[in-house]
Amino acid sequence: MASTRRFPGGVLNWPTAAGLASRDRILISSCVVLITAMAWFYLIHLDRQMSASMEYEQKMAAMGMTMHQPWSAADALFTFAMWVVMMVGMMAASVMPMLLLFAGSNASRGEDLAWLNVPIFGLGYFTAWAGFSVVATAAQWALHQAAMLSPAMSASSPRVAGGILLAAGVYQLTPWKGRCLTHCRSPLGFLMTNWRDGKLGAIRMGMHHGAYCLGCCWALMGVLFVVGVMNLSWVAVLAVFVLLEKIGPSGAILARPSGAVIAACGIFLIAKSA
Repeated sequence: MASTRRFPGGVLNWPTAAGLASRDRILISSCVVLITAMAWFYLIHLDRQMSASMEYEQKMAAMGMTMHQPWSAADALFTFAMWVVMMVGMMAASVMPMLLLFAGSNASRGEDLAWLNVPIFGLGYFTAWAGFSVVATAAQWALHQAAMLSPAMSASSPRVAGGILLAAGVYQLTPWKGRCLTHCRSPLGFLMTNWRDGKLGAIRMGMHHGAYCLGCCWALMGVLFVVGVMNLSWVAVLAVFVLLEKIGPSGAILARPSGAVIAACGIFLIAKSA
């Protein structure tokens, strides 16, 4: 039986809304792939630029010479931009099912310039992750100021690294993580209960969905402070893991075993440093 829901302006048949024209589906998918590729191209380019600087700092540290300098406003802005691009590269693929369903829902309503609502929704979604990038930048700055950040941009203190892993692992086991993951794996349910008309409604829905997504994945992103913020191998691993959690057939059961493993690694690091 078709599921319907009444909104201001009419009744929307959700199964029909989920059916998107092949041309539009290809266009949206291609845009997401292109944006992801551009983000990764930038990260790879940035990694190559930073490699020489990291190698020099590591040599100086080995010789007992520190290169610690306070951040300037430009350093903070650059770091924030790096985090934003990284979040786009890691999260764009996982939001594609929501974008496709949202696009189909808009197409069925016949709203003027309805196609604009899709990028607006995406903008709202990544606004939530831009907020996370502000917090991540502040955390990186604090570690830098405390001289607890290695040249590879990982926590140099085993206790701090262990504490980050322990917190991330425990969070994976919490009901909050479970609720947020359930939301992220149920895009149709989100649209049925949170629909808003118009351009303002699109950005509000995007931000709302982004907040749930942030609640699902923020702790995993914190692991980057342990393995290296610009360790692109680990960035890719975490991106794939997030994608499997959100859209994989067994994604709902990945959180608990992964959380146990991450927490165990954190306990090991803390015990080793004691």
